[in-house]
Amino acid sequence: MKKNIFVYVLAAFFIAGCSSQHTHSKEEVPNNHDNEAEHEHGKHNHEHEEIKTTITAYNNIFEVFAETSPFVTDENVNVLAHFTNLSDFSPLKSGNINIQLTVNGKTIKILNKPVEKGMCNFTIEPETSGSGELIFLVENGLKSDIIIANITVYEHDEDAHEAIEKADQNKTNTTVFTKEQSWKIDFATALPEIEPFGQVIKTTAQVQPAPNDAQVVTSKTSGIVLFGNTSVLPGNKVSKGQNLFAISGSSLANDNSTVKFLEAKNNFEKAKLDYERIQGLAEDRIVTKAELLEAKNNFENAEAIYTNLKNNFSASGQTVKSPVNGFIQHLYVQNGEYVEAGQALAVVSQNKNLMLYAEVQSKYARDLAFLKSANIATSNQQRTYSLDELNGKIISWGKSANHDNYLIPVNIQIEDNGEFYPGNFVKTYLKTTSDKQALTVPGSALIEEQGVYYVFVQKTPELFEKREVKPGASDGIKTQILAGLNTNERIVTRGAVSVKLSQASGALDPHAGHVH
Repeated sequence: MKKNIFVYVLAAFFIAGCSSQHTHSKEEVPNNHDNEAEHEHGKHNHEHEEIKTTITAYNNIFEVFAETSPFVTDENVNVLAHFTNLSDFSPLKSGNINIQLTVNGKTIKILNKPVEKGMCNFTIEPETSGSGELIFLVENGLKSDIIIANITVYEHDEDAHEAIEKADQNKTNTTVFTKEQSWKIDFATALPEIEPFGQVIKTTAQVQPAPNDAQVVTSKTSGIVLFGNTSVLPGNKVSKGQNLFAISGSSLANDNSTVKFLEAKNNFEKAKLDYERIQGLAEDRIVTKAELLEAKNNFENAEAIYTNLKNNFSASGQTVKSPVNGFIQHLYVQNGEYVEAGQALAVVSQNKNLMLYAEVQSKYARDLAFLKSANIATSNQQRTYSLDELNGKIISWGKSANHDNYLIPVNIQIEDNGEFYPGNFVKTYLKTTSDKQALTVPGSALIEEQGVYYVFVQKTPELFEKREVKPGASDGIKTQILAGLNTNERIVTRGAVSVKLSQASGALDPHAGHVH
């Protein structure tokens, strides 16, 4: 089934053979010949310099970029085709290419030509002139059609040369960047997008554990803190039930937890013996029911007190355990320090979720009602994530300011992906809804030089024009373009710096340097 494609056609050609070994010179000029017969091509004699032209086509999976000499009936034409995976702009490493050309109702098929290192070299001798359709069928586990309409085969060589010269690209302010170069780096091209682009509020936010993800470990008695082991340090992982501290009161004269534990234990054991003794006497009706009930009550009270202390204390003091699996986020005490009952000892955090606490100026109070999303840059600003990528959501924002702080708080929850650390400050772009449509490009597509911004517009997949643009607002990931770019112009979105460096090298010939 044919798929929709976006096609640039600079000249028509047909492809009919594939070889894995070939040498490709981007601009081939014939040697001077003393004999005109040496310059004969089939049945056409001409004095033209051999001209190369290009074709570029896309479907939703592949880019095909081919270079060819003029396409004329009864002449052998060599074509070098490059196949690129659009998912990561890497070369197609294996598979077969099936080709079909239809001109004036006549169809020619070439089947199962292998692709090597992303390229195939084809040879064709057209049999009829006219306009037709060319289809590349790529088979590499999946089948994918790349369809090029309006392919023209010329009757005479002179007609082909004239048409190609008229359609030749303006190479002013252009840069050569070959497919072999782009395949070696993190590279991509794309069309600008037309999408709603509302106001962006730039601010900073502090990263904190989510309230339900962090638990404060407290002392249940007064005493001296004794660390369980040397691994009780901020940042270290702990498991639920792991011993963290011991609170010892054995050296204290007052409020001694050890004395309280031993006292509760003795009271429990005495109350238990008394209750068992009175139970035996009650069976012989030597004691009254009231005395039995009183002994039972004393035993149960003593048992409850002792059980509570036993679960949290030993003869040496209180044992403090981690309430959850996680890591020690903060320590409030040092080994050997005296603490009171209820005092915080440490914070154990699971870090499944994080909270971003941002503040914005009061002038944005009305805009916060239209707040829909946010983009968050990592602390080193090497990458900016959307809220969807972090499975995050906007929890709340303040409805007013107060006399102590004229800034309005905004609270955002995100999942911890390992790149955000509690206590750090991160750049945050708060995004509002809008009905206005804007032309946007990824921020990575922009190159800045002395305050002027540029993008590299693709003329062919190996030739790029440096174009000045006027940027508007940025949400940290995409930037609005106010002028200088059209919606149908494909641009470099990743690898623009490498193209700029290639420009600095002074390369001018877009057909130089292919030796395969």
